[in-house]
Amino acid sequence: MYTGTAIFDLLLPGDSRSLKAKRSYVRPILAALRRFEVSAAEVGALDLHGRAELGVAVVAAEPGHVGEVLDACEHLVAGRPEIELLSIRRRLYGADD
Repeated sequence: MYTGTAIFDLLLPGDSRSLKAKRSYVRPILAALRRFEVSAAEVGALDLHGRAELGVAVVAAEPGHVGEVLDACEHLVAGRPEIELLSIRRRLYGADD
């Protein structure tokens, strides 16, 4: 069994000056990520209006499949025109970890 995680650091548009506006950007991204059958949540920068950190976790039998799913998630987030993807931190965990 292999697990993989990714944390996406996002810069939100200038009009996200409230937590309600921030949620209007974050919620659709999380919903789209969950279509890949991953666990996804906002995990950081919770009280910053213009920033968001989204975490994704996936479990699979093969490490290659974990990489494919995380690649698809990264492609989805990077392709969102309304946000800027600042950084991604990915980790792969195996049975030996």
